[in-house]
Amino acid sequence: MKILVVEDDENIVIPIEEVLEEQNYVVEIASNGQEAKEFLDVFNYDAIVLDVMLPKLDGVSLCRQLRANGCKTPILMLTAKDTLEDKVKGLDAGADDYLLKPFENDELSARIRALLRRGETALPPILSWGELYVDPNTCQATYQQQVLSLSPKEYRLLEFFLRNPRRMFSRSQLLDRLWSMDQIPEEATVKAHISSLRQKLKNAGLESGVIETVYGLGYRLKEL
Repeated sequence: MKILVVEDDENIVIPIEEVLEEQNYVVEIASNGQEAKEFLDVFNYDAIVLDVMLPKLDGVSLCRQLRANGCKTPILMLTAKDTLEDKVKGLDAGADDYLLKPFENDELSARIRALLRRGETALPPILSWGELYVDPNTCQATYQQQVLSLSPKEYRLLEFFLRNPRRMFSRSQLLDRLWSMDQIPEEATVKAHISSLRQKLKNAGLESGVIETVYGLGYRLKEL
């Protein structure tokens, strides 16, 4: 899952980035509202963490513009303002949730997980495919109750396909969704990670392929 964090205070943004990356999210940072808008014009994100007080374009104005343009990405708004009027203003602009500074990183993570569960597919807290389970709360994958030893990228791929069970993705789309823009590799890297993930799933006892190739088009989660 890919998250855009829009925050200009390094003392806040660095711990957020660290805790989200520990939970296998791909994180990109924008330090002002205009930069965030440019990112969102080009890249797709699964959630946005948006500060209210930002240079160039404030968070409430950016949120209002995004919703007016049809953006449905979940938005968690951060602010140091603790008045009812400020909360109402942010929620009326289109924010899905509101978190006051200072906050605990555990609460931030829990609120992001809750927002991601509110998606169009109403996904459950635990993702599953047969006896294969992925728990986004612990970033752990298991098959027949045995924990799978996956690399961060392999875990992200598996979780992503389980979150999008009926969709097909090309290699370029997977790069866009699962790699940050400062680390995007060649498309062949996607193939290598998927091959490695498939092998680990097979070694764990999954005889039938979980992720299938649609030749010339991309990859998708195989139907049970």
